[in-house]
This record gives sequence, structure tokens and C-alpha cells, in this order.
Amino acid sequence: MKLTRRQFLGSSLLTGFSVSSAARRAEPTAFRPSVPNVTLFRTPNGGIQPQVAVDHNHVIHLIYFKGNAAAGDVFYVRKRPSESRFSPPLRVNSHPGSAIAIGGVREAQIAVGKDGRPHVAWVGSAKAQPRGPDGAIPMLYTRLSNAGDAFELQRNVMQYATGLDGGGSVAADRAGNVYVVWHANPKGDGEQHRRVYLARSRDNGRSFAREVPCSPSGTGACGCCGLRAFADSSGNLYVLYRTATALIHRDMELLISKDGGQNVTAKRLAKWTIDACPMTTDSISQGGAEVVTAWETAGQVYYDRIDPTTLAVTNPVAPPGNSADRKHPSVASNGHHTLLAWTEATAWAKGGCIAWELFDSAGRPIGELQRAPDLPVWGLVAAFVQPDGSFTVIY
Repeated sequence: MKLTRRQFLGSSLLTGFSVSSAARRAEPTAFRPSVPNVTLFRTPNGGIQPQVAVDHNHVIHLIYFKGNAAAGDVFYVRKRPSESRFSPPLRVNSHPGSAIAIGGVREAQIAVGKDGRPHVAWVGSAKAQPRGPDGAIPMLYTRLSNAGDAFELQRNVMQYATGLDGGGSVAADRAGNVYVVWHANPKGDGEQHRRVYLARSRDNGRSFAREVPCSPSGTGACGCCGLRAFADSSGNLYVLYRTATALIHRDMELLISKDGGQNVTAKRLAKWTIDACPMTTDSISQGGAEVVTAWETAGQVYYDRIDPTTLAVTNPVAPPGNSADRKHPSVASNGHHTLLAWTEATAWAKGGCIAWELFDSAGRPIGELQRAPDLPVWGLVAAFVQPDGSFTVIY
């Protein structure tokens, strides 16, 4: 029996499948790099909320959530280029049930820094230990041990900036700097007074300095929205978050620092006037010489590119078609093509589907937008580049 395209997608999800470049329409220019394949892959071991970091040796480091969405666990696996399977999972959190998946905006995040060491940060659950100041929800952090066979005891890096709500993030560079960021309001006087806080380690995560605010005062921070931190190959630090200025300006703000967070340049990427928290997440990665970022505005997802030298930002690019329910984007670039993946038709305690589109270097879509069903409740997508320049989307 000949399957329709939708049936093919549904029948191929258990083992992953590849969308061939032969199915893509030809590009009109005289020369461009060949269009890469896109492979879809389920999160290992029945997990949800995958997050991926690929190091300079092309080792794939993956974390995911399992268990009770209100008090579950984070697991870590890795795969080297010579290996066909991921490694056996290691539990990241040392205190059982200390992670949370509810809302889809508080996912654990991973970064790989000096010597290829993975670093993980996450918002603590109600069961999490240790607690923050005065018993507050903690901002938790751990790193892989020197032996590489377990994660160290989880630590709370929050010393005073309480009021944690939306997700936190982590970034790391090859020089041994590790950054844990979150938005908070120690005074508890509204989203319009929230700020993004940064705790920095200069010794590859062994110790952290007291957190400091790094977002401009007066912009606020959207309470239930996630944020994303990233360190590029030159050591530049990026933090993407949603503002809450006057409680109605839920704009996307990008913070860039060339000196470890001491001096920060703020760039407004997109405006959105809405008197509510839209519960969004963001994405940042690097492809070749460019850094790419992705976010949601009013039910549509966008990406743009940043020149790490000049800090110039391109105009935002959106996938074709009108939409009001595209959320939780993940973006990856191989230096020639950009893949943008996202979720659709999700709601509170409701799964949906995933979608993705390839773009050329000019931001033009290549071929038809692709979709696949059966995204789990609180599910997210993670896109990354393989050593041969092809793309993988895990969900």
C-alpha cells in the first residue's frame, strides 16, 4: 500500500527518518552548497524536553526530563561521532524529583565548556534541595565529574536574587567561564521590576561569584517566560529574554557582552504588546561565523543572525504561512543553511505536533514546511547540526 506523506511521517518516528534533499525544490542561483538532509529522532528512553549541546569534537551531549512533571528528574546521554548509539543515561540531579517540566518553560539547559565538560542548570521543584534564601525556589547547577561517570552534587547558585519563576539557563566557553542566568525580583513588586541576573564562574564551574543584575533597569522581565544564555567560540556571552516593560511590552531583548557580563549591550529584536504572559522559550546557537537566535512573537516563530565581531543583527525571518500557535523554537545553522524547528497546537497539559523548515543563506525557505505528529505533553524540540552538515531534530 502506498503511504501518503502524512502516513509516512507517522510510521517512521520510532527510529527516526531523513527528509531527502531530492524532495526539495531546486534553488535558483548558479551555485549553492547541496541542501542537507533533516533527520527526525525521538528523545531517548521515553524522555521529554530534550536539550542538546555539540562540542568542538562533534560529541553530542543531550539531556532530557523524565517522571512527574511537577517533581521529576533530568538525565544525560552522549554520543561520539564513531558511535551509533547514545551512552547509558546518567541522572543529572543528585536529589530525586528536584526538576520540573510543567509549563514547558522551565526545562533544564545544558552547555559544554572547557575540556568538553557538560554543565547543566535548572529551576528547582518544590522538592528540590538545597533551597534558595529563606526557602525560596532554587536555581540549581551541576557539572559532570572529573571521572565523567556521574554528575557532582547539585548546588544552588542563587545567593539573593529570589522570585524565580520562568526558566533559567547556562552558558560556558572554552576558557573556563560558566554563566548561570535567571530572571527574578527579590522585592516581589511586579514583573515590570524583574531583572535578569548572572552568576559567573571563572574556574569551569568549581565556584560561582554572587549574582549581579545584567539587564537594563526598567525593562522588566516576563515572569513565566524562559530565557536562553549562550557563549560563542570567541567567548562572547548572549542572553535572550522577554521584557515586561509597563506590564504590556513583552518584547524580545538580546543582551551581548564581550567581557564576561561586566559590560552589556542590549538590542531589541522584536516588539509585542500584550497584557499577559505568553509563556515562551528561546534558542541560540552558532553556525560557522554567525550566531543564530530564535523566538516567538504573537504565535509566529522567527530567527535572525548575529555577526559576533560587529554585533550587527539581520532582519528577522519567519517560516511561510500564517499561524497563531507556533511556539518553542529551536534553531541551528551549518554556516550555509539554517534549520528552524518549533511546536504547534500545544496548550496547557496538551501535546501537539512539531514542524520545521530549512532556509538558505539569504533567509529563503527551501522546499515545503514539514510536520510530524505526537509531540508529548510539555514536549519541546531540539535542533542541531551533524558533522557532515546535515540536521537532526529531537523531540
